[in-house]
Amino acid sequence: MMDDLTLLRYSRQIMLDEVDIEGQERLQAAHALIIGAGGLGSPAALYLAASGVGRITIADADVVELSNLQRQIAHGEADLDRNKAASAAASMAALNPTCEIVALERYLEAEELTRLAATADVVLDCTDRFSSRYAINAACWQAGVALVSGAAIRFSGQLAVFDPRVPESPCYACLYPPGDSADEALSCAESGVISPLVGVIGAFQALEAVKIASRIGRVHQGLSTFDALSGRWRHFQVPRDPACPVCGKPAI
Repeated sequence: MMDDLTLLRYSRQIMLDEVDIEGQERLQAAHALIIGAGGLGSPAALYLAASGVGRITIADADVVELSNLQRQIAHGEADLDRNKAASAAASMAALNPTCEIVALERYLEAEELTRLAATADVVLDCTDRFSSRYAINAACWQAGVALVSGAAIRFSGQLAVFDPRVPESPCYACLYPPGDSADEALSCAESGVISPLVGVIGAFQALEAVKIASRIGRVHQGLSTFDALSGRWRHFQVPRDPACPVCGKPAI
């Protein structure tokens, strides 16, 4: 039962017919796992905390550097040399102290990654390396948990949702088959990125995560790409690959 202050905090969401009290309560009971507390993870984490997701786990092994502050809005100059997950958790707690926030100051790998994914209602991949994305995708598929994947580089962004619970849903490896990723080395550090682009994609990731956690609306399907220079969105259908090494076998 929400008290008056909680009702006031989330009143602009609760007044939406699609959300109402029931949807907000589902958000408060949900657990979101965010992997990466950089350009995408910063806006995603802040919006999930502001929206009232009850438990948020955020993981990142990196520390805040001066060059990050151009786009990683969960961090400030006072956070330089601080672990990004810890810094983001502090910003989230300042925004909404009613959320339970867990900061993991390390990379998630193998069994721990799959175990944590299995405890979540939704996982957000906010990393910038293909190797990390493949590992997160495999863990989510094995755990049977929806994955909201985002990417941003230069002036280009993209978003896709992969949900093992949906029979026709592909996985990340269907979209980018292992071994075909010629841009493995690309990252913002090597290639650059326009600052607000990561906000656009990170906020989009948060929106889809909120929809999944509150069970409202139609969850994004296929792949959406955004060209920041032209302001144009494009949408592509992504079929499941029956020969995919990840989702070609049944999820748990």
